[in-house]
Amino acid sequence: MIYLKTEDEIELMRKANRLVASALSEVAKLVKPGVTTNQLDAVAEQFIRDNGGAPTFKGVPNPYGSPFPASICTSVNDVIVHGVPNDDPLKEGDIVSVDCGALLEGFNGDSCYTFRVGEVSSEVDELLRVTKESLYKGIQAAMPGKRIGDIGYAVQSHVEPCGYGVVREFVGHGIGREMHEEPMVPNYGKPGTGKQLKNGLCIAIEPMITMGTREFFMLPDRWGVKTRDGKASAHFEHTIAIHNGKPEILSSFTEIETIESQNR
Repeated sequence: MIYLKTEDEIELMRKANRLVASALSEVAKLVKPGVTTNQLDAVAEQFIRDNGGAPTFKGVPNPYGSPFPASICTSVNDVIVHGVPNDDPLKEGDIVSVDCGALLEGFNGDSCYTFRVGEVSSEVDELLRVTKESLYKGIQAAMPGKRIGDIGYAVQSHVEPCGYGVVREFVGHGIGREMHEEPMVPNYGKPGTGKQLKNGLCIAIEPMITMGTREFFMLPDRWGVKTRDGKASAHFEHTIAIHNGKPEILSSFTEIETIESQNR
C-alpha cells in the first residue's frame, strides 16, 4: 500500500533528511587517502546519535546471512551497493559511495553520495558527473500525474547513451515511517507506466550506475555486491516529496559539495 504523507509528516521527513545530509557532510570532511571506512562509519553513527536520531541501517536483517553491522554502507570502486565498512585504508584515486539512513521523530531520511578520494581518473570523474545528473533528471520527472516509469526512463535515457550500465536488481523506494515502503522506484522503465505519482508521495530516487556491465556478484559477507567486470560503479540518492505540485528534495548535497570542492 502506498502511504501519502500529510504536511506535518513531510516536515518531519525534512528534519530526518537534514540530519542525514549533515551526517554525510561530517563524512565528507574525513574522506581522504589513508582513512578507513570504519572510521567514516564511527563518525556518522556518533553524529546521528548526538543529534537525537538512530542509524536505520544498523542491525537490518539479512535473509542470506548476518544483520548489517554498521550505520552506513560504504561501497568502494567496483562495489555497487551495501558495502560493509572495514579497516582497509582508502587510496588515492578510489571512489566510495556512502549511503546513510537515519530515523528521527518517527520518520526516516535516506541519501547517498559518491566521494572522490583525492584525484580520480577522468573516466571515473565522468561516471560520477553523469550519474549525479541522472539523479536530477529522475527528480525532474517526478511530477504529479506522471508515473514511476517516467522516473526510471529519465535516468536510463541519460546514462545508457554514455555506454554505462543501469543496475536492475537494486532500486529506489517509498520512504516514511519505514525505510522501505511502496512503491519501488527502478532506475529504468517506460514512460507512462507504473504507479501514478501523487502529492504527498515520498520516495528515494537512487541511480546505481556502472561504467561497464550491469552484471554483478555478491561478496562473501552476503551484503556487498561487485560489478562482474571489475569496473567502477557510482551511486547518488535523494529523498524527495511530491509536494504542492512539484518534487521537493528533502535531503541535500549543498554542504557536501562545498566541502568536496575545498578538498580538491
